[in-house]
Amino acid sequence: MQLTLSEDQIDFQDMVARFLEASSPPTEVRRLMATESGYDPEVWRRLSSELGLTGIHIPETWGGSGFGPIELGIATEQMGRYLYCGPFFASSVMATYALLQMASDEAKTALLPGLAAGETLGCLVLDDLNDPVKVGSSLAADASGHLQGTAPLVVDANNADLMLVVARETGGLGLYLLDLLEIQDTPANGLRITPRQAIDETRKLCRVSFDHTPAVRIGDVTRQGLNRLWDHIIVALAHEMIGGAQRLFDSTIEYTRLRYQFGRPIGSFQGLKHRCADLLVQLEFARSVTFHAAACLDAGNEVAHEPAMAKAMASDLYMEVARTAIQLRGGIGFTWEDDTHLWFKRAKSAEVFMGSPHLHRERMMTMLEAIS
Repeated sequence: MQLTLSEDQIDFQDMVARFLEASSPPTEVRRLMATESGYDPEVWRRLSSELGLTGIHIPETWGGSGFGPIELGIATEQMGRYLYCGPFFASSVMATYALLQMASDEAKTALLPGLAAGETLGCLVLDDLNDPVKVGSSLAADASGHLQGTAPLVVDANNADLMLVVARETGGLGLYLLDLLEIQDTPANGLRITPRQAIDETRKLCRVSFDHTPAVRIGDVTRQGLNRLWDHIIVALAHEMIGGAQRLFDSTIEYTRLRYQFGRPIGSFQGLKHRCADLLVQLEFARSVTFHAAACLDAGNEVAHEPAMAKAMASDLYMEVARTAIQLRGGIGFTWEDDTHLWFKRAKSAEVFMGSPHLHRERMMTMLEAIS
C-alpha cells in the first residue's frame, strides 16, 4: 500500500496550492462569504478547466481524470488550507460520489461528464447529516416518484443545477434526481430552497422542502452503499480539516515568533514550545491516518474502520489547533479583524458535519467488533 505521496502527486499538490494561494486569500474569502452564492464563477471555471479538479476522481469513461480518493484528498486539503469558497465539496465530492456509488450506468453517463467539467453544479440532499443509519427518516418518495419531506441542512443547494435526493420508498431507499433548471423553486412544484444562517459563512447551507415534488428515480440505495458513500465523503472532509489545521498551526507558530512579551518572543517560552510540539505530533498522526484511509478506499477495501477513525481524529485535531490559535493570540484572536476566526468557525462546523467524533468512534468500534 502507498505510504507517501509520489513525485507526481507532490507536483499536483504544489500546483493546487499555488492556484488557491493566488485566488483565495483571506480578503477574497471575506468578500465571498458575504455574497449570496458564496463563490467566484471565474475562479470556479479556472479550477475546473485549467486544473481539472472537479473531475479528478471521476473515471475517464465519464469525462474525468481517472484518479481516486488520494488525489481528491490532496485537492480538498489545499482547499481547507486556503479556505476556498465554492461549491466543490457539495458538487464534486458529495453529489459526484452519490452518482458513482449508487446511480445507474445510464444516469452516470448522462450526469457525470457535466459535473467532471464543472459545467453542472450538483448537491446531495440527505435528511440526516449525522448518521447514515438515520437517512430516510424524513424524506420519502411515493410510487410515482414524488418526493415529500424536509432536509434541514443541504450544502450549496442555492447554487445547484441538479439535486440528488436519497429518499425512503417501499422496501428501502432510492436515489432521485431533480433537474433544477427545469423544476423551479415554486409552490406549484412543491420545492422550497431556503438559505440558512450558519456559523461558517464560507459554506452555504439551505433548508430544502418537498411537497409532492416530481423527481426521477436513478438508482438503488442500500445501507452498505450508503455507508460506503459516507466513508468517501468523510475522508475528503478529513483531508480538508487537516489542511485547515495545518494553516492555523503554521500561522500560530509564526505569530509566537513575532509577538514579544517580557523582552523576548513568546515562542521561546518553554510552556508554549511544549504545547506547539504536542500539536505537531497530533497533526502528523491525524494526517497519517487520513492518508491511510484514502489509500484504503483507493485500494477498494469493502470493510474498513479507517475512514471513521480519520474523521474523528481530524475533527478533534482541527478544534484543538483552532482553540490554541485563539488562545496564543490573546485578545486579538477573538476579534473580527483577525483572520483566525474564519478557520475557527470552519473547524467548529466541520467537527459535526457528517457525524461528530463521538459518532465515528462508535462506528469504528462497531466495525472492529464485527471483524473480530
